[in-house]
Amino acid sequence: MTSVLFDVPGPRARRRNMTLAIATVVLVVAVIAFLVWRLSLTNQFSPAKWNVFTYSLVWTTIGEMLLNTLRAFALAAVLSLALAFVLAIGRLSDHAWVRVPVTVITELFRAVPVLVMMMILYYGLPTLGIKVDPFWAVVIALMVYNGSVLAEALRAGIESLPRGQGEAGYAIGLRKSGVMALILLPQAVRAMLPVIIAQLVVTMKDTALGFIITYQELLYYAKLLSSQQGRPALQAALVIGGIYIVMCLILSGIAKWAEIKTRRSPKLKALAADNAAVMHEGTDTELIAAQRPPRQTDLPH
Repeated sequence: MTSVLFDVPGPRARRRNMTLAIATVVLVVAVIAFLVWRLSLTNQFSPAKWNVFTYSLVWTTIGEMLLNTLRAFALAAVLSLALAFVLAIGRLSDHAWVRVPVTVITELFRAVPVLVMMMILYYGLPTLGIKVDPFWAVVIALMVYNGSVLAEALRAGIESLPRGQGEAGYAIGLRKSGVMALILLPQAVRAMLPVIIAQLVVTMKDTALGFIITYQELLYYAKLLSSQQGRPALQAALVIGGIYIVMCLILSGIAKWAEIKTRRSPKLKALAADNAAVMHEGTDTELIAAQRPPRQTDLPH
């Protein structure tokens, strides 16, 4: 089936698209070839510069740093999602005494950079007599920032849903909490899943900022490997950067799998069918009422 919003490209358009695709591939290959040539020209592929990665102790330490990175990311991701749900629901509250403070808190958390928040927690709070471990400084900073960003994504997802979705829930006797938990939030999460995953990828990459407050994660160890004269700085950056790329690809793959499973969920399909039936029934009732001739009691006296 062809969408009315998309015209099938003709011969000229296909040739133009093919030309652009070939030009893009050639450009990418040329850039990669240039980088490889420059690396070879500066003797970056010599065994001496990669010798440090032949030691098992180095890879054991990289594994420990990787676990530290994943530990901070996993806890920060869970707490960010929990905070996002709380802030999003608070911003949609009918009570101003709830909605206004939550809005102020959300905007404040979004405005403060992650690194600044980490430095406040790690370097600022000790002046007040509160000592924060580097791990918790990283986790709390990531939770606060990413939770506020995800809260806005969830709020936008909920408000983008048709009003009939909520009205259908009220029509079958659900309270506002039930409508939010059973109808609106599941659909908003499914609609905003790409945005949520993209923000979680940012959360994973932002754990690298922890090396500034001495949290021992991957980037901290890469800096340690290249801190001495003659150490392979570029090689360490390439290895650690490759590990981050693999982790982000794995997270994106998990997100794609979750999105497919969500679309195929029989519970969500049944819920959507029930909502559609309720909305259709309400529409039919309104049409019948509109077509019904006025009763004697309805006529003006």
